[in-house]
Amino acid sequence: MDPRGVSTVLVVGAGAMGHSIAQVFAQAGIDVELVDLDEGKLSRAMTLIQSNLDLLAECGRVPSAQIPEIVARIRPSTNLAAAAKDTGFVLEAVNEAPEIKQRVFSQLDRFCPPDTVLASNTSSLNIFKIARIKRPERLIVAHWFAPPHIIPLVEVAPGPATLPKVIAFTTALMQRLGKRPLVLKQYVPALIVNRIQNSIARVVWEMLEKAWATPEQIDLAVKTSLGIRLPIVGVVQSVDFTGLDVAADIMRGYGAVSPVVAEKVEQGHLGAKTSKGLYDYGGRSEEEILTKRDRQYLKMLEHLERIRAFDPI
Repeated sequence: MDPRGVSTVLVVGAGAMGHSIAQVFAQAGIDVELVDLDEGKLSRAMTLIQSNLDLLAECGRVPSAQIPEIVARIRPSTNLAAAAKDTGFVLEAVNEAPEIKQRVFSQLDRFCPPDTVLASNTSSLNIFKIARIKRPERLIVAHWFAPPHIIPLVEVAPGPATLPKVIAFTTALMQRLGKRPLVLKQYVPALIVNRIQNSIARVVWEMLEKAWATPEQIDLAVKTSLGIRLPIVGVVQSVDFTGLDVAADIMRGYGAVSPVVAEKVEQGHLGAKTSKGLYDYGGRSEEEILTKRDRQYLKMLEHLERIRAFDPI
């Protein structure tokens, strides 16, 4: 299984995710069979792909001269059987409805060659329990983020039967596309990013329902605080700058301290101030670490202010 030899892929579902995923494959020089039952959705997908590429060209991400050949690599179709017969990789991006996904994978199981890797874009549904296929060892999750033609991350998650060579193939294929694949040890509901986002969403809905803040206030608060910090330190490393001893005190106020934090505190690894916490800072001084962080923060703040990111879209 050599991802460099992949010349044709099948993307099933031409909606918000599928059309953009197809575009990314085409940009990488791979022919794409883009299948949807709705001809109107296929037509709209091709229009959106053209618009996406025009914007990428405007921003210097794609040469304008290459756009016609990129679009030409994408073949819209309503015939799944014909599109599936010669492909070595399938990416399913249909509606998040178990019965629809089950039907699609049953058809793919019949129509695709026996060694075709079958990937799903879902994170919220356990495709490994939903899909009923003869060879579950070739089934995998490759979860993209909207808009796929811009966001680099793809979460790759195997099922209980997924072969290591299928994981390696899928990861390398995503890298060929210029993506940043992140391989999980196993599937967990919502994977990483959506699991975090879902927790944030629960709090946001509570604040809105109780009228504690307006939508505009909530978004401005996040943009002008977390929005500056998270691209630099993420959500885990940020605790190293809070201090794990401080984090432990905060957790005690809520009733329990995470064993991960408690162990680090016991070892005296408190974060940036001890040059070791959840991250290892290689013996650098706290001043060195903070200076590097703050220089990045200032660059991010300057950029966000310049593009007026704190204003609503």
